[in-house]
Amino acid sequence: MTALEDRLVTTDAAETDERLLVEAAQRDPSRFGELYERHLGLVYGFVARRVRDRVIAEDLTSDVFHQALAALPRFEWRGAPFAAWLLRIARNALADHWQRTAREGAALAPTPDLQEEVDLAEAMHRARLFALVDELPEDQRRVVTMRFAEEKSIRETAGALGRSEGAVKQLQFRALQSLRAQVGH
Repeated sequence: MTALEDRLVTTDAAETDERLLVEAAQRDPSRFGELYERHLGLVYGFVARRVRDRVIAEDLTSDVFHQALAALPRFEWRGAPFAAWLLRIARNALADHWQRTAREGAALAPTPDLQEEVDLAEAMHRARLFALVDELPEDQRRVVTMRFAEEKSIRETAGALGRSEGAVKQLQFRALQSLRAQVGH
């Protein structure tokens, strides 16, 4: 099997896996946690880039997942990844946030690209990247999550994992190297 065929099979398997997770969560909302874990980094990153305030980003991300859980029974597959649906909810939550902020007279303004449609290619790329992070060895995955999703420093990550800062740097380097190879950059 060629590398391209292998990637296509992996992508198809990931899509099937995600579809099964969504269907399971639609039948049993307690299964939504798996979807939350899989997409938290993507949604948080999308929101955080636009509000540039960690507390607001965390609150809005929480709102997005509450809305998604409430609307999950009405979710239908239409050829786009589940992540694109979550990002649409996030976009709407951001728009609502900026409207509330404007009504309250705050001086904050949305970034220019907030009004643009979510680029499906970007959403798919990010969803694939987060799926690849999930495939990393446990130690590497934990380091990447803490460093980039939770925005912890090397020192904080090392302390939380009970590792030296050098070990955390090495795990991060190996994880990023592996991700680059998988993504093709």
